[in-house]
Amino acid sequence: MHKIISLFSEASEISTKGGLFDFNATLPLMALQFLALTVILNFLYYKPVATILDDREEYIRNSLTSASASLVKADELTKTYEFELAESRKSAQKIIKSAQEEAQLIVSEKLKEAQKDAEKLLLNAYNELNIQKEQALKSLEIQIDILSDQIQKKLLNN
Repeated sequence: MHKIISLFSEASEISTKGGLFDFNATLPLMALQFLALTVILNFLYYKPVATILDDREEYIRNSLTSASASLVKADELTKTYEFELAESRKSAQKIIKSAQEEAQLIVSEKLKEAQKDAEKLLLNAYNELNIQKEQALKSLEIQIDILSDQIQKKLLNN
């Protein structure tokens, strides 16, 4: 039993000396080690990683900015080209329309000329036919006169 009492007294001495929170030179040493480790990690690991992340973020931001600027420029160029294309189509339609009207005028003029030529030809043919008719009638009259004279002579001779 004496052993139990001595163990109990040793345990009570240990528990009264430090207990759960024993403030001695170990605690400030641990705090200094923690701070030193934090500073070392900060210089060796956190700052380079943070620098790399910041550089990457800036690169991404610059890339996005330039991409959005390029997109805006592309949109402006697209609108400009679409407007120019629409204007070109309008002018092409006007040119086609004027060319069709011009061709229509030329065709109508040619038709009028052809009609005039056809009328002249018809009039010339009609006049020539009238002349031939008159000549034929005159020659018939002459022949009728000759025949009538011959008939008259034959009738008188008989």
